[in-house]
Amino acid sequence: MNLKKFIRVAGLPMALASVMCFASCQKEAVTEVAPATPVSTAALEATTMNSLATTTTSTRTYKTTAPIYLSNAHDLTINGDLITGGSVACINLVKCKNIHITNCKLINSTDVGVKLFGCTNITIDYSLITNVSTGVYAISCTQVQVRNNQMRNMMGPMPRGQFVQFNQVYGANNRIANNQFENIAGQSRTEDAINLWKCNGSPTDPIAVIANSIRGGGPSSSGGGINLGEQGGSYQTASYNTLVNPGQYGVGISGGTNIKLLNNLIYSESLPYSNVGIVYWNQSGLPCGGNTVSGNKVNFKSGRLGGAQNDNYIGPGNTAPTGWSSNTWRAPISSYILPSALITYN
Repeated sequence: MNLKKFIRVAGLPMALASVMCFASCQKEAVTEVAPATPVSTAALEATTMNSLATTTTSTRTYKTTAPIYLSNAHDLTINGDLITGGSVACINLVKCKNIHITNCKLINSTDVGVKLFGCTNITIDYSLITNVSTGVYAISCTQVQVRNNQMRNMMGPMPRGQFVQFNQVYGANNRIANNQFENIAGQSRTEDAINLWKCNGSPTDPIAVIANSIRGGGPSSSGGGINLGEQGGSYQTASYNTLVNPGQYGVGISGGTNIKLLNNLIYSESLPYSNVGIVYWNQSGLPCGGNTVSGNKVNFKSGRLGGAQNDNYIGPGNTAPTGWSSNTWRAPISSYILPSALITYN
């Protein structure tokens, strides 16, 4: 099979000097409160499986705020802000800790919705992020939780274009969980929906990508759904995610050790850019092993192969990971695994 290499080189961290130029935030944008309480992987898996059934539309009010830039700030909440980014990140945090971003609406930026550099214990939740280059981009951070958000139409261009990218994120208590993500064809220019680049979780608490709903990808010929282990890394798990028409591929492990893809639902109709459901292919040139791909259900049509079924691919020189035979190929699933309305925040 002539499979185009599905991993693209992600963006390297921006130089600190390049993010220092952004305007500082208005004083009323932040208030001092206790940081958000971390949520364990076990708790998320126990409570988010039926979350879509209980999602409701509500009218929310915001205060209009200029783009926020904070350096070395701590123990703050950014709550209820409507921020139009323009040419800068809507929220840009450098070397901050114990920050909670909640109930915000971040829109219309050629830069990132939330950009984090060298931060610790940052929670982003219950926010709407739309029409930005990337939703959340965390560089050299730890204890980052992105959960219960809704995002629509990531604009790129490459190397941006993710809903969430973790770049050299490390340690315990890092989560991307229970978010609802949608790219609308002709209105977006996405790469990977979720990407972990050179990230290393903890042996006792891997970086967890849990119970996210993802619909829409393309037209990129390299981007897709959830990509773990890009350029190596370790201790990462993607479980119970649901993906419909996510792009060139569904989910993948492209390198690294102790990485798991568990119990995900992956569907794609035949689209001009669709290719393969699950990819296991070490492209990092670094050690790769101890990985598991188990319990996933896949029904993926490849437009690049004339509409043929193409549920899985193991790259040259790689052997099947643990659990490979437990996956369901040609699974009886369709686009209806996701509800018609994913984005309900106003």
